[in-house]
Amino acid sequence: MAKYKNYDYSQSVLIPVSLEEQLMPGTLEFAIHTLVDTRMDMSIFDDRYKNDETGRLAYDPKILLKVILLGYSRGLISSRKIERACKENVTFMALSCGQQPDHSTIAEFVSSMKDEIMPLFRDVLLVCDEERLLGGTFFALDGCRVPSNASKEWSGRISDLERKKEKIKKKVEQLIKQQMEEDKGDDDRDSGGSSGLSNREKQIGRLQKQADRIKTFLKENSPKIGKQGREIQSNITDNESCRMLSSRGTIQGYNAQTLVDDKHQVIIHGEAFGDAQDHSLITPMLDGAKENIKEIGKGEDYFKGKILTADSNYHDPSNLKKCDEEGLDAYIPDKRFRKRDSRFQNEKVPMRPKVGRFTLKDFVYNVDEDEYCCPNGKALKLRSKKAVIDGVIYKVYTADKEGCKSCELKLKCMMNVEGKGRTLNVPIGHVPGNLSKAMADKIDSEKGRRIYSQRIAIVEPVFANIATHKSMDRFTLRGKIKVNIQWLLYCMIHNIGKIMAYGFT
Repeated sequence: MAKYKNYDYSQSVLIPVSLEEQLMPGTLEFAIHTLVDTRMDMSIFDDRYKNDETGRLAYDPKILLKVILLGYSRGLISSRKIERACKENVTFMALSCGQQPDHSTIAEFVSSMKDEIMPLFRDVLLVCDEERLLGGTFFALDGCRVPSNASKEWSGRISDLERKKEKIKKKVEQLIKQQMEEDKGDDDRDSGGSSGLSNREKQIGRLQKQADRIKTFLKENSPKIGKQGREIQSNITDNESCRMLSSRGTIQGYNAQTLVDDKHQVIIHGEAFGDAQDHSLITPMLDGAKENIKEIGKGEDYFKGKILTADSNYHDPSNLKKCDEEGLDAYIPDKRFRKRDSRFQNEKVPMRPKVGRFTLKDFVYNVDEDEYCCPNGKALKLRSKKAVIDGVIYKVYTADKEGCKSCELKLKCMMNVEGKGRTLNVPIGHVPGNLSKAMADKIDSEKGRRIYSQRIAIVEPVFANIATHKSMDRFTLRGKIKVNIQWLLYCMIHNIGKIMAYGFT
């Protein structure tokens, strides 16, 4: 007969635990504990509290910051999960010194760090510099698109939201009408009927709240205008977020940016933007990085002559001009740089099957009339003698719209067969002193290709660490200010990890 050890759940057990011994040197929790206690100026929180004579004792900001940073490092972005960890996990108990802040206290602390988050980030960056973790010669810039605490279903232009509101109102009216018709019928309803009526009332209430929510939003907000001067989609839940395309499909979220030093992949500056495009983000990122570097004691010319790499999404005249003004040795390719690189000529890219569209060489130029003749014999007339696109000067020729619509070769000639007639851009030169052309020549050189190829190894592991290892797959707060606080906290814990691995701990 089998024999087993006896057990009794009613027994009491005393477990001796030394909180200090749980924070072992060489661990991330020890690095957090040491930095917050000794290297970060937490007195910046003192002005918040007015309880020196009366009022309840507050949780020490050091305790709150420690458990939040450790929680974020372990993928616990929810304040409720951090609260639970402080009650169940011995490491969190050690960091909190046995205190158990509730989730509302934790969430409020994070949300209110608008003025304190950047000084704290710079305190950690200063330690990185003192521990010689910054190379200061080579930087890489990139971003990742992170979902926000908002549904893309509540996005749309003002006219779209007006239609959505009217559609909901009609649905409410329809449900009320159905209910009134049922009320006129037999009063002897069974329990199932009563349940159905109750559910309809709940549905009417939910829809009415949605309609009122849209109505309030439309009353308080004007159309959202994009950088091109046209209206873009607003979002009722978080109007500072943006609908954008990511590797996970279309999301409602923020574009989280980092500028990374190449020596140990320390983040110099981080910021979250409600902008899907990277075209205009080099200026705010460089300005933020310069301010951070200045605050840790570096000179104004810290970035002058240094290398900056960024992918082709950042190739924009305004970005190139900013790099030129800052004296940066920038390597930012245009969208067509791979087509010019012989190494990628035979690269197989997963794309939709090509139809074999006509190119400029398939059109015949008529010198006397200054026009082009398409493969079907139709003429393309000169529309513009000097159009500038990305620093390249073009002559633009267009065909007749109706003629292209009836052409049997239109599938091989136009991307949008229902659009305007075929347009032919013929390059005739470059704008003198054009930065885009100079950058293209720089990237196409052997040195440029070698330098730019290092970008991925510098910046991409940072996002892998934050998004995958630390499970930062969404923002839980709303509004750019609060979202930016969360992003900087993740950038901060990333840098603390570098200090733990290569610094004094």
